[in-house]
Amino acid sequence: MRMVIGVDWSDEAFAAVQQALFLYRPTEVTVVHGIEMGIFEYPTITHIAGLQGYEEFRRAVTAAGAQLLDRTAATVSIPSASVKRINEIGNPAQMILQAAHTAKADLIVVGARGRSRVAEAVLGSVSHRVLMHSPCTTLIARREARPIQRVLVAVEGKEDADRIVGWLHDHPFMNPVELCILSVVVPLGVAEPYMLAGLEPWSEVARTYAEDLVKRVAASFSAPAYKVRTCVATGQAAATVAAQAEGMDLIVVSTQGRHGLDRFLMGSVSHSIVHRVSGPVLIVH
Repeated sequence: MRMVIGVDWSDEAFAAVQQALFLYRPTEVTVVHGIEMGIFEYPTITHIAGLQGYEEFRRAVTAAGAQLLDRTAATVSIPSASVKRINEIGNPAQMILQAAHTAKADLIVVGARGRSRVAEAVLGSVSHRVLMHSPCTTLIARREARPIQRVLVAVEGKEDADRIVGWLHDHPFMNPVELCILSVVVPLGVAEPYMLAGLEPWSEVARTYAEDLVKRVAASFSAPAYKVRTCVATGQAAATVAAQAEGMDLIVVSTQGRHGLDRFLMGSVSHSIVHRVSGPVLIVH
């Protein structure tokens, strides 16, 4: 597995590295540290402004970044894995995405600090930007990495279910896990109570489809690597997945193939789930 890991000095970043290693043993790792300096990234501006000590400051933050990458590389010290370091002045999210493109990465790993979705949109967030534009599967982790024993796999339709099944077959977890395959039936909102009777056949069809879907996905996984059960719930998608995620060690969802601004404007269940749960989320591309 080719893995790109974005790191800084936060606890969440270190947890993300550890969480990734609980899941997989990579063969190639690119560790990326982007040093955000705003307008002071450009020496011409600092020269015009006459800022003293700028070069010393730039060298100091670059040296600190090198120490961070040394620490991370030591954590990822696996005999069969090669480790590349990227430590540069620039936008961290753009650097992570570029590194993933260059390395033809299978997985991007970043930590999330729990900022609200509105705050992310206004202030920006590395995990937010990476998730919006990632060319591959992404692991979003928070504090306190944990061994993975119980995994919630949320599927909506055949397309994203096939995407998730394909990923898990191509990139199996290191250790056997218990899988709960979940599909959420979202009720149709109606303005008038008398319309509910007409929706009953639709609800039955939707539930039957969901039950068939989770059974079909469950049949794709065999023992001893997986112990599988299924669940069909009714409610709003992200909130219901978050509720079902209680007690789980990992949530696996799909992006539904959207990218960038389209993913943000049209709404993303996977993005909403990331904000609602406290554990790590694997978003399959």
